[in-house]
Amino acid sequence: MAKVIFHDHEGNTKEVEAKIGTSVMEAAISNMIPGIDADCGGACACATCHVYVGPEWVGKLKPKDDMEDSMLDFAENVQDSSRLSCQILLTDELDGIEITTPESQ
Repeated sequence: MAKVIFHDHEGNTKEVEAKIGTSVMEAAISNMIPGIDADCGGACACATCHVYVGPEWVGKLKPKDDMEDSMLDFAENVQDSSRLSCQILLTDELDGIEITTPESQ
């Protein structure tokens, strides 16, 4: 299991546990984290699971592929730490990852 710490734009925090190999998006949906809509169900075909990854975690993620980068063009308020949560698969190394949901999707 891996811990994911979700922060919302108002500063509220919720910690959840998810199985290794689960996407951050799946962990959010399973735990009813507000702010992650995931309209495409994790197919990397929308940007409604856009999140900001904590700065200390960005370097531990696999790089964005072209599809994810393209989908982020549709997201609001994209930052250097922006990722699609459906593309972040939990590993032992990501145990404790901190994710912030944007104000709007």
